Amino acid sequence: MAGRLTGKTVVVTGGAAGLGAAACLRFAAEGAAVLLADRDLARAEAVVSAIAERGGTATAVRSDVSRETDVTAMAATAVDRYGRIDALYCNAGIPAVGTALVTERRVWDRALEVMLTGTWLSMRAVLAGMVAQRSGSIVVQASVAGVVGVPGLAPYSAAKAGAIGLTRQVAADFARHGIRANTICPGTVPTSLVDRTLEAQITAGLKSPRTPAENLEGAAENYPLGRLGTLDDVVNAAVFLASDESAWITGQHFVVDGGFTAV
Repeated sequence: MAGRLTGKTVVVTGGAAGLGAAACLRFAAEGAAVLLADRDLARAEAVVSAIAERGGTATAVRSDVSRETDVTAMAATAVDRYGRIDALYCNAGIPAVGTALVTERRVWDRALEVMLTGTWLSMRAVLAGMVAQRSGSIVVQASVAGVVGVPGLAPYSAAKAGAIGLTRQVAADFARHGIRANTICPGTVPTSLVDRTLEAQITAGLKSPRTPAENLEGAAENYPLGRLGTLDDVVNAAVFLASDESAWITGQHFVVDGGFTAV
């Protein structure tokens, strides 16, 4: 199946670690030129080096998706280096825990700033070019927490639910220009972001006082398929949505959760 993205340029936000890094590696392996954006430039460049070692093409830029100037520069760099942007993978995210009663305002504001406003800014930065070329795929990393309630994740859930709604709106507004927009809603996939979220929940008294690893072990019991997700489970969906294989799919949220929301 290699070569599903040959000739395409994919921009990935939050690409330096976890799902973002795995996606960058896979996009490049499928033939895409990858523009990898992240606040941690050193880690982003390490991913670029790994892609180059495997014969792929990638560029790293430092970008905070909540800063409009950063996001504008990100898109401009991709066009300057590779001529166009065929797909955008909005993956940047942060931990954000609390209930509606106890969430601190700074946590709430930052969650929306990164995972909702940052998604909008990233979309806006690439849409004009996609309209001009009359094609493009926008893939947004949402979460099952944006579809169903997950205890202790009020700000995170609000941001992800907003991202799902925004993506559906972009799909409706830009379909006539040949642009597609879809979200991926993963269940629990062990990453550093999940570890930091669990640590924050434990500190806030929203999880039992066990280690993140112990909490994750227990979480697997909530999934009908009997396990947590893997990086590949989510990246497979991202490749499909970025590629022409999904050419007649837009405005959808793809739940990748081992059956969690089915029961």
